[in-house]
Amino acid sequence: MQGQGSTQAEGAAPIEARDVWIETGQGRLYARQWLPARDVLPPVVLLHDSLGCVALWRGFPEALARTLGRRVIAYDRLGFGRSDPHPGPLDPAFVTLEAEQGFAALRAQLELESFVLMGHSVGGGMAVACAARHADGCRALITESAQAFVEDYTRDGVAQARIAFRDPAQLDRLRRYHGDKARWVLQAWTETWTADAFADWSLRATLPGVTCPVLALHGAQDEYGTARHPETI
Repeated sequence: MQGQGSTQAEGAAPIEARDVWIETGQGRLYARQWLPARDVLPPVVLLHDSLGCVALWRGFPEALARTLGRRVIAYDRLGFGRSDPHPGPLDPAFVTLEAEQGFAALRAQLELESFVLMGHSVGGGMAVACAARHADGCRALITESAQAFVEDYTRDGVAQARIAFRDPAQLDRLRRYHGDKARWVLQAWTETWTADAFADWSLRATLPGVTCPVLALHGAQDEYGTARHPETI
């Protein structure tokens, strides 16, 4: 089941946008691909943040596909965006499990022999896990504002965000992208990252499995993590 279209800026090569549904054992994942006229290089796969989805990447994937001349793929994790609802609370190992479940299904269905991974925030941690688990195909890894472990600074930032989301307008904004799944999306973020059961989580055991070149980006004023995260990666 696919849909497709094309977009073109004035004087630029056309980029075809194509929707695809990824079958998993837990439900369907929604994915979107942006395909340049010539598609010969390994594609870039985008992994979204804790409140994100394909739609919230906005114009970035298309611009990336046009600039790099590569196919760009973004997908909604289970429970997010247009994907099926998640069956329950997140497993404390959900970051590394994404490499074995959602991403593995995407890679198999789209027949991705080789690829570049780019992840934002918790999606950056998942990109690390995917690069380690699928080292045979990962040609490069880019993380943006990724968390590599749980620190008090991160927990405090999430706790402040939880207070801000008491404003009904904030939840309504999430509903525009996640529909009836919005409250689950919010709680999956705020309750998981502040839970005692998640306090010892880290990527330290996973990182040695990453064998490709890595670019770790992190803002100096990031409200959810210090510079220790990109230094660790």
